[in-house]
Amino acid sequence: MRVHQRPTAPTPPFNALAARRLREGLGMAPGHVAYGLRAQYGLDVPPETVIAWERGVARPDARELTALAGVLWCAPGDLLAAATTLREHRMARGMAPEDLARRVGLDPKAYARMEESGRWRGNERQTAELARVLGLGPRELLNATGRDDELAELLRDAVTTRWQAYVRPAAKLLPMRREHLEDVLQRLHSDYQARMVATYSWGDSGGSGGEAGREYLDRIVDHFWSMARL
Repeated sequence: MRVHQRPTAPTPPFNALAARRLREGLGMAPGHVAYGLRAQYGLDVPPETVIAWERGVARPDARELTALAGVLWCAPGDLLAAATTLREHRMARGMAPEDLARRVGLDPKAYARMEESGRWRGNERQTAELARVLGLGPRELLNATGRDDELAELLRDAVTTRWQAYVRPAAKLLPMRREHLEDVLQRLHSDYQARMVATYSWGDSGGSGGEAGREYLDRIVDHFWSMARL
C-alpha cells in the first residue's frame, strides 16, 4: 500500500476517528475524499492514504489537513485532537500564520520563528491579544507559549521571598486581572509560609523547609492553578 506521508515534516495532532465519522456522515468513500483533495486543492493523495489517516497509521501535514477540512465541510479544528502548541491552536482556528501575526501586531517572520521554536517572545499587549484571538484561557496560553517552566521559577521565588515583587513579571506571562493575580500570589505565599512554620515547629532544621517544602515547591504550578481556579 502506498501511503502519501512525509514522516520528517511536523504534523498536527490528527483526530482519525473524527475524520472517518465526518466522511461517513457525508456519504463519501475514501476515493471521493481523494478526488476532492486533488480536484479542489491540487494534492496527489490516493485513497490508500485517506484510509491510513483514518486508521491512525499516518497523519496529514498542515496543508493536507486544511484541504481535508475543506473537502469534509468542517473546520480544521474539527479534525484535531486536543491542541497544545501555539501552532496547533492556530491551525484549529483555520488561521494562516501571517494573519495571526498581523492581528497580534508582530512581524510575520518573527512570529514564524516563535512558532517554530515553541517559545513566545511577544510583549504583554501582544500576549493578551494572542489569547483573545485564539480564545485561550491563561493555562492554555501558558502551555501553548512554552512558558510553564518560567512560571514555576517565578512562583517559587514569590512564595519563598516577597510575593509583591513578582506581580508584574507574572502579569506579563498571564492575561489575568491584576487584582486576582495579586490575591492568588498572596494566598500562595501564605500557604507555603504556613507550611514552613509548621515544619519548623516539628523540629525540622532543613534549610529549604525539609521534604514538605520541597514537595510544595515541586508542585507550585498545580497549587497556583488550583487557587486561581482557571
